[in-house]
Amino acid sequence: MKLLVIVSRVPYPLDKGDKLRAFNQIKQLSKKHQIILFALNDSILDPDAQAELKKYCRAIKILKFSKITVFFNLVKALFNGLPFQVGYFYFAEAQKKIDELIQKHQPDHIYCQLIRTAEYVKGYPNIPKTLDYMDVFSKGMERRKNTEPFYMKPLLWLEFKRLLKYERKVFGYFNNKIIISEQDKNLIQHPERAQIKVVPNGVDTDFFIPVQRKKEFELLFNGNMNYQPNIESVEYLVNKIMPLVWKKLPGTRLLISGASPHKRVLALHSDKVEISGWVDDIRDNFAKCKLLVAPMQISIGLQNKLLEAMAMQLPCITSTLANNALGAKPGEQILVADAPQQYADAIVLLLQDETLAKQIALKGYKYALSNFNWQQTTALLDNLISKK
Repeated sequence: MKLLVIVSRVPYPLDKGDKLRAFNQIKQLSKKHQIILFALNDSILDPDAQAELKKYCRAIKILKFSKITVFFNLVKALFNGLPFQVGYFYFAEAQKKIDELIQKHQPDHIYCQLIRTAEYVKGYPNIPKTLDYMDVFSKGMERRKNTEPFYMKPLLWLEFKRLLKYERKVFGYFNNKIIISEQDKNLIQHPERAQIKVVPNGVDTDFFIPVQRKKEFELLFNGNMNYQPNIESVEYLVNKIMPLVWKKLPGTRLLISGASPHKRVLALHSDKVEISGWVDDIRDNFAKCKLLVAPMQISIGLQNKLLEAMAMQLPCITSTLANNALGAKPGEQILVADAPQQYADAIVLLLQDETLAKQIALKGYKYALSNFNWQQTTALLDNLISKK
């Protein structure tokens, strides 16, 4: 089958959740299908991206766009009713290129990642299509409007209402709809949301494997450090949780790991808080820490940081919100907290009880390997795409 895959970002390098999901799904789907990839790009293209993607794609088209073009897109979105999340990524030139790809390759199926790309295919009702909602943007925006400064609230409210409407609208454009977790599925405001299939993320268990090495840090937070939920979560960790930990264990050190650290993240650096930025092999940062803490406050979707840490046998502590998507057993496969003192108590407990930490790490490891591998999760997607 010829499968046209449309994504809003080039799915390489794997430094963001949507890129990680798209890359691994393309990799698995290419075993059975011919992949034609269309990707938008607003940054410098990684020199290895084309070569890596060519391993799995029959044809690749990448369209670079500028920030100036985005400005005009956002102005248009203000008046045409599209959510800014969608308007940002919609270009007449991109539409033309996609139309040309469809005419040239005559795909049997179109797969769109995120509602950002849905506008490009609404004019093709006769080609079977699948949409990956992945996350529920409207819910993420609703949570953000409660935490952002007052002068941002009217704009965030407008975006929330538009996203809510658009998530319902695009439901009818697609034959199949998928999403990353049951929790997110239940947040889609559509009367037929039961049709949405849950396709979780996976973890590359050949890459993320347990590694024994000297521990340089007690705690790790890992992720795209220019992403608002990660920024807010790590500020919460450093400013609210760590002072309580340091009262009992003053020598505790935290490593904040991940690409493109925002200035608010960089400001958290101290003698007890290290900011690594991008590293060539993220496994090094996992291996040098004793446990991962992910106090996600406005989390949507499934946290890859948890899956990767579990696959490397690190015990994890996270919020109820994040664990609802993961589905691990609190107290057995993971520890769950929702207030600073609860987090601090959990951190101190695992750092002082090595036997318990190892038990949770091992059970979390087994849970991740049994339930979240890319071959298994992408098979759920393939069953929908291949359905006659």
